[in-house]
Amino acid sequence: MNILLIMPHPNPKRSIFSKFQYPSLTLQQIAGVTPKEHHVKIIDERYEDIDFSKNYDLVGISCLTYNSLRGYEISEKFRRKGIHVIFGGYHASLLPEEVKKHCDSVVIGEAEITWPLLLKDYANGKLKPFYKADRVVNSDEIPAARHDIGVYTPFFEAIQATRGCPTGCEFCAMNIVEGKKFRARPVDNIINEMISIRAKRIFFSDASLTINPKYSKELFKEMVELNKKFDCFGNINVISRDDEFLRLSREAGVIKWYLGIESISQENINQAGKGTNKVENYAKAIRKIKDYGMTVTGFFIFGLDHDTPKIFERTLQAMYDWDLDEASFSIVTPYPGTRLFNRLEKEKRIINYDWSKYTEGNLNLKLNKMTQEELIDGIKKIAFNFYSIKSIFRRSFLTKEINPITSFTKFISNMSIRSFYHREKFNY
Repeated sequence: MNILLIMPHPNPKRSIFSKFQYPSLTLQQIAGVTPKEHHVKIIDERYEDIDFSKNYDLVGISCLTYNSLRGYEISEKFRRKGIHVIFGGYHASLLPEEVKKHCDSVVIGEAEITWPLLLKDYANGKLKPFYKADRVVNSDEIPAARHDIGVYTPFFEAIQATRGCPTGCEFCAMNIVEGKKFRARPVDNIINEMISIRAKRIFFSDASLTINPKYSKELFKEMVELNKKFDCFGNINVISRDDEFLRLSREAGVIKWYLGIESISQENINQAGKGTNKVENYAKAIRKIKDYGMTVTGFFIFGLDHDTPKIFERTLQAMYDWDLDEASFSIVTPYPGTRLFNRLEKEKRIINYDWSKYTEGNLNLKLNKMTQEELIDGIKKIAFNFYSIKSIFRRSFLTKEINPITSFTKFISNMSIRSFYHREKFNY
């Protein structure tokens, strides 16, 4: 069969910095579990337009909540041509009944077991409306993603070494889709996949490489000889105390850690159920990463129940005190299916069910201790202050860093994020 796999994106705004966006791995993973007798094409609308005049035997669409409505539009166009459309991904797994109204079949959760079965059923004219595995996928059943297709940037690609997240934050859907059971792919399989990736920089799409430090240390030791650079997600609890972990990660080629800081309010952290975070350890964790010669990107969520207007100035000052290299700012978003969504629905605090607004830049709930205007103005102030030209220049070039390539890379990365915040609007 001739199969098209699509990552939808509403109104993509491409700029000179588009090539520096996070690479998507999902479609390459689906292509990796597709039997080799089929031909697969990948289109990510962030980079490439869809040619609806072409014919395919089957179209697969993977989407999150924010781009689901665009996915429905794409599906309708192909179905009008008589082409069957399959949906998968986070939104399809969280709201399969809704999604089924817009397609021929829905893959719920992980696809390694169900996608090949769906293709067989389709070929035999026995396509089912829903496909959901009756168990989690074992780590050795996860094949390498297809890195020969779906590559839009020469700078870096993505890989996934582990599945599942036992933490289970209130606002996160990951353990609903991937499950709470942590599973680590065999180290040799990861190394072989890395060798197949042409890019010199690789982004780990795992929930966190600190969930099982012993496994990650073994992986780091094998990565040393690859002569590649890596970006990873990690948690405060391990980063703040395990120097061996950080040393091995640096020797392996890790150059950037993404930390889900979420909030500088311990009350917010406790309510979210993120047991890995202790606010008192934030500065120590960030300092350790930087002492080992790696950079830190902090992820922040605003609009949590214990936030007041004072949270913004305190957070901005903390970011400068910690000497963060990059930061990402989001409005708390009650994704359907999460514990946060269910709680806020019971409290009658969800004010918008337009999924296109679930971008983390729109307010979709009634706030607890501040007004909508205070939230939006506060985030804008932080984003535009931290990513002012003056701040970016100081972080990139007026530091102890003596490597001009590293300084220039940091500058380009910061400018890319600045471009994003000036293109995208925070709304309510």
